[in-house]
Amino acid sequence: MLPPFFARLPDELAADYLPAAPWELLGEPLDRALAEPVATAIEIRLGPEIHLLGDRITIGKGTRIGPGVTIQGPVHIGRDVEIRSGAYLHSGSWIGDGAVVGAATEIKHSILFAGARAPHLNYVGDSILGSGVNLGAGTILSNFRHDGREVSIPLEDGRLATGRRKLGAILGDGAKTGCNCVLHPGALVGSGTSIYPGVQLRAGVYRENRIIKLRQELIEIERQDG
Repeated sequence: MLPPFFARLPDELAADYLPAAPWELLGEPLDRALAEPVATAIEIRLGPEIHLLGDRITIGKGTRIGPGVTIQGPVHIGRDVEIRSGAYLHSGSWIGDGAVVGAATEIKHSILFAGARAPHLNYVGDSILGSGVNLGAGTILSNFRHDGREVSIPLEDGRLATGRRKLGAILGDGAKTGCNCVLHPGALVGSGTSIYPGVQLRAGVYRENRIIKLRQELIEIERQDG
């Protein structure tokens, strides 16, 4: 059984949510939600230094977008979102109200719920970030195995198939990562769990309201130069 991830989902996605397979939102449910607007609908003024590619790009009121940002439709960007300089939003991304996409951050085919933050030099690939999630600077959500095989989730009694060759991480509401964490394809993190800096989190199920620490041994020796 998987831990709880999300207390509330966007109305456009809630009906299709499967608690036993949350990654399914990244398939047809996300495609349908992004296909709903038949044309680009932008409720803010965009400067010439912001690059739009493709169509069906929606941007809500109150959103702020820095210079050098590239947005490739179809993409949904809600209200009061902050997208900082140099960010790249690939097609197939859903950015909820009040979310933050940081400078030079790359979002690829992912869902950020309301208030989720990927604020500093992050890569978010084929992942879901629950409400209030915060990624530390340099956190990477990797989405592809080196061997190209299906991403599966190791469990105590076997492996849980996802049917996806590209799947990053699922982070429940309020989960946090420290700086320079790397979450391998298929890392499922329950709500409220904190991951300390520098952790390499392999595929698996991590329960809610936990602290995940990295243990390391530091050795200091005297220099023996000439």
